[in-house]
Amino acid sequence: MAANFVEGQTVGIDLGTTYSSIAQLDDEGNPQLIKNVDGRDITPSVVLLGDGDRVVVGPSFARIAEESPDRIVEAIKREMGNKDFHVVFKDQKLTPEFVSALILKKLKQDAEKEIGPIGNAVITVPYYFNDIRRKATQDAGRIAGLNVIDIINEPTAATLSHAWEKGELGRADLEQVERTILVYDLGGGTFDVTVVRYTPTNFKVLATDGDVMLGGLDWSRRLVDHVAEEFQKKFDLDLRGRIPRQLTQDCEDAKRKLSETAQVPIEVYFEGNSMTVSITRGEFENLTSDLLQRTRDTTELVLAQAGVGPGDLDELVLVGGSTHMPVVEKMLKEICQREPNKEVDPEEAVGHGAALHAAILEARATGGETRMGKAIINRLRSVATADVNSHSLGTKVTDPTDREKKNHIMIQRNTELPFDVTQRFATTSDNQQRIHVTVLEGEVEDIDACANIGDFWITNLPANLPKGSPVEVTYAYDASGRINCTARELTSNNEASIEIVRDSGLDDEGVDAFGALAESYQVE
Repeated sequence: MAANFVEGQTVGIDLGTTYSSIAQLDDEGNPQLIKNVDGRDITPSVVLLGDGDRVVVGPSFARIAEESPDRIVEAIKREMGNKDFHVVFKDQKLTPEFVSALILKKLKQDAEKEIGPIGNAVITVPYYFNDIRRKATQDAGRIAGLNVIDIINEPTAATLSHAWEKGELGRADLEQVERTILVYDLGGGTFDVTVVRYTPTNFKVLATDGDVMLGGLDWSRRLVDHVAEEFQKKFDLDLRGRIPRQLTQDCEDAKRKLSETAQVPIEVYFEGNSMTVSITRGEFENLTSDLLQRTRDTTELVLAQAGVGPGDLDELVLVGGSTHMPVVEKMLKEICQREPNKEVDPEEAVGHGAALHAAILEARATGGETRMGKAIINRLRSVATADVNSHSLGTKVTDPTDREKKNHIMIQRNTELPFDVTQRFATTSDNQQRIHVTVLEGEVEDIDACANIGDFWITNLPANLPKGSPVEVTYAYDASGRINCTARELTSNNEASIEIVRDSGLDDEGVDAFGALAESYQVE
């Protein structure tokens, strides 16, 4: 095997905000979700911090209802990469990476009962995750004891699943006709929309955008707020800040039922008072119309950025459980002027695609020596993908007009990778001793609204260097996510550089420490 693979089974993992799954290709090359110990294909991404060293991942609602809210951790995916967020348990600060690692550990240990020891994994992320969130996801996998061979974007995974389901993926014998699809991915906690152009052996992302803080949870919360308002009108009791967990669950259930029925009653019990709030599908759609509009705006923007009109789309693919809401399909029909393709299960597409990507990497690394037949291996090895960067890369500059520090974009988002660019700047003062180059990730001029992903200095500049001396900066972004930045002061030819690798944000010592802590927990 190649050096980046370790002994053990290779799997794909859909690490979701509300539900997660683990998948693998069977011997015939069909992607299959691996059932957990409860016999389910998916595991709720909920962590119950129990007594002693016990941690329960994906507890039942009945179990959650019995526990103190401060022991329940939900929607941790939204906090990935947030250095200011933590959960305190046993006098220890648990980071989002660590909590996510507990979910991954549960998936791993359950799946191992079915397929044997797991060594390697591909883990999915929303396309719009920035580099910091991607690193955090990789950290979570390493802490859970997985060799993370790649991080794959969820829309790319869904496209792989779609093309495989249609019998097209990896078919070098088929006519290499280009097809253009829109992948609309509305999950429990995050949203992406991506335009992909592909042939049976080549995938190319044209444009992508999204929101890591928008998903089905927000639709459910609108319903909770509405019911709380109706309760307050009747009893003059404000539920906000102390929402009964039962009500949260009932509103989640009602949201799902409204996709099938026109009207749903919701029972509310609080401090000896009870009432029934009946909500129609139309009322629910009105309550959440602004959320849907945000996804519409993004969809239309991405189509425009890709230079693709509705008539240019060959397929519309829906991904994520929240796409079951009828109003989503109705809106997309208006935008795309076509019916959505329903050959792929919205809730399985990403997990299946992760398994396919894992198998593609394994097929390339092993030289064809896997449990699958040679024909399947050859199909997998023939697939090539080309991605774009989901966030712009810039450098911090001083605006000569107002002396304000601003983000100057070097590589625009949705640029096909690999890509490199060189631009010339100038020193900002006489006799400058050193030059500080800061690499930013973000779309706006405000440096505080961008992520600082690296920096470096050019030192030993020549004496009496005049203000305005030229400095050449080069940004190179390769297909695997590595970013190389180089700066050269042209008078002296002094140069400095940095390589930013989508590698673990923690060092090996930090991962080992968290890994040992995870091992000390009894995950159920």
